[in-house]
Amino acid sequence: MAESPHTADKKLKDEFFILGITSNGRQFRPSDWAERLCGVMSCFAPGARGRDSHLQFSPWVHPTMVNGVKAVVVSRELQKVEPLAYHFVLNFAKDNDLQVADACFVPPPDEKKPAV
Repeated sequence: MAESPHTADKKLKDEFFILGITSNGRQFRPSDWAERLCGVMSCFAPGARGRDSHLQFSPWVHPTMVNGVKAVVVSRELQKVEPLAYHFVLNFAKDNDLQVADACFVPPPDEKKPAV
């Protein structure tokens, strides 16, 4: 199975991005790949059993843009809730040679950094 990205700081390990760029820098096609992947994963959400559950993205897998590049944000919480779904997403990235990068929260400029 594919390996998830590694980060030294545990606070930064909550989410990662699957970027729509291959390891050799080419844009991944089709252009709606992120929405398609997230649509498949929409059934993996708390209470996603209802008639309209397919009308919203999973809180653990959702599309975004990173520096003008389509991407998918994946929460590592998915691994605890649905391990097979988590590995499906990782293997999608691996099979399509997509770049995977850790996500981290950058506090707004007015927030103080914790003292070390």
